[in-house]
Amino acid sequence: SPTNAVDGGIDTCCKDTQTELAERVAAIDVAVGPDRSDQNGEDNTEENDTVFSDNIKDIQRNGVNSDMGMNELLPSQRPEDAHCRHVPKRPLTRPVLSSRKLSLQERSSGGYLASSNTPGYGPYATGPSPRIMRRPTIESNRVSISDSEDCVQLNQYKLQSEIGKGSYGVVKLAYNENDDKYYAMKVLSKKKLLKQYGFPRRPPPRGSKTSSGEQPKPMAPLDRVYQEIAILKKLDHVNIVKLVEVLDDPAEDNLYMVTLPHPNRPVMEVPSDHPFSEEQARLYFRDIVLGIEYLHYQKIIHRDIKPSNLLLGDDGHVKIADFGVSNQFEGNDAQLSSTAGTPAFMAPEAISDTGKSFSGKALDVWAMGITLYCFVYGKCPFIDEYILGLHNRIKNKPVEFPEEAQISEELKELILRMLDKNPETRITVPEIKVN
Repeated sequence: SPTNAVDGGIDTCCKDTQTELAERVAAIDVAVGPDRSDQNGEDNTEENDTVFSDNIKDIQRNGVNSDMGMNELLPSQRPEDAHCRHVPKRPLTRPVLSSRKLSLQERSSGGYLASSNTPGYGPYATGPSPRIMRRPTIESNRVSISDSEDCVQLNQYKLQSEIGKGSYGVVKLAYNENDDKYYAMKVLSKKKLLKQYGFPRRPPPRGSKTSSGEQPKPMAPLDRVYQEIAILKKLDHVNIVKLVEVLDDPAEDNLYMVTLPHPNRPVMEVPSDHPFSEEQARLYFRDIVLGIEYLHYQKIIHRDIKPSNLLLGDDGHVKIADFGVSNQFEGNDAQLSSTAGTPAFMAPEAISDTGKSFSGKALDVWAMGITLYCFVYGKCPFIDEYILGLHNRIKNKPVEFPEEAQISEELKELILRMLDKNPETRITVPEIKVN
């Protein structure tokens, strides 16, 4: 699998180990999970459990014995209280970069990139695992909540510590009993989102008008959440946050989004007194380039690339998150005319008073340039106490490179080309890849 290739795992031609067979057993329950109700809404749990039990026996006959360790046991085989005090597995380590600077084209099938010979994929595309089929997002419209001694149980998930918080709600660490894995669960209050729409916090987007010349009605926050869900459902890439399940019970106020990676921690907090080395920045930036290339291929403009929206997974790879202001487009590129995203990461054309439309892909490249600058300097290149002053700096001030951090001339040139104030001459994602 791609993960094994990156982390120096076993050869794919080797026989499955007992641990892998156990993982295959755990995956059976996921496969039958979405189909537990028939067309009449009747619960078919008993029938599915019978199929699950038969499949366990089949695999056990093929080599899974009974002397596995606690971490290799199936969820149903562990002590009743094991999940609330479950110790997470040690994070996977990422390989150390060599001193030689490799371009993305040189990263062949020996890494996590798919080979150029893979049918249906480009020479740099990240293909699916050869052994794991893509699983569609599970959508559940019934939520059962109960309290146990140490955890809150929500369907098959045991909710544990809070790992994030915002005006929308909270993000909790969730343990899935069905597949013995941890996830991040975003809990959103639909009432709060509707109330937020009734009291907008910011004026309508600059420069966006309907054909009649009137300002368009801004999208409601709850509608943006559903738009984000629709976008995430169609994405499947190692450098994109994976939406695993959506739980939206009409009778409940809360809406739940279950995602990977579960640590849910940003790759960097800005400002930071501990910027990355050039080699570390290169490692993370490659992931961002591959993720953005995939999004643009799927005709999606992210519009809010920044370090806090780049999560670091257990596999050591960066995952692009937060598609709340993203745009889907038709044709070769999105032609946008409204502002969205974070002010310090906005491109000059997005804050212009001309009202002209601009390239969506070029917007993402600019934000990637600001992000790369943050990686090596720990701060944004354009900073001002006031929003109008910030806009003026973005549109008119040249990029400056502080002397406290020494970076190569090649990296400076790349940053300058990404932060070209003219979107027509700004470097493109394909050009970034060969840099």
